Amino acid sequence: MTENTAKLILASQSPRRLELLKQVTDQFEVVPSSVEEKLDYGRRPEENARALARTKAESVAKNYPNDWVIGADTLVTLDDEIFEKPVDVPDAQRILRRLSGRKHLVITGICIVSPGKTLDKAVISKVRFKSLSQEEISSYIQTGEPMDKAGAYAIQGKGKFMIREFSGSESNIIGLPIDELKILLKKTGFPPLGVGPTGNSSAG
Repeated sequence: MTENTAKLILASQSPRRLELLKQVTDQFEVVPSSVEEKLDYGRRPEENARALARTKAESVAKNYPNDWVIGADTLVTLDDEIFEKPVDVPDAQRILRRLSGRKHLVITGICIVSPGKTLDKAVISKVRFKSLSQEEISSYIQTGEPMDKAGAYAIQGKGKFMIREFSGSESNIIGLPIDELKILLKKTGFPPLGVGPTGNSSAG
């Protein structure tokens, strides 16, 4: 596969992942995976994130055997309990109360399926919330932002007020660890990606 014919596909319709990938290249297509996301509670969170990312990438790659397909899945976990997207408002309240004042992990599994090989990795960042009042939790949920986010918050959005500190990749917390993605793409032989206009791999 040459640089002129290599095609990069993002197997996700997440606007956050799309914007992150745009920071390093605008030469990609979006082909969302339609697989149902099912956790295996017998696995550790990192293993679940990697498996889900691989399942998404492979489901799209079977129709694009000559291209590079990126799959990703982000999980929020505290004490090995996994917090997915809230199913309703009470669930969002439950999640945010659990995370209040605590340090938790954000784990994004990424997978690259290429014509030559398939590689995956789990990237882990740590986030600490400030202690949240019930009024703060209710007001944030009323914005609607938490309802389609793993862990019921967005570090790059209105939920930023809850963050006391974080360590590790910020783009990983948002949903796509760009630096690690570039390394995996290089290992699979994809032509080098350039640097986006911001000159770094994180989004505010």
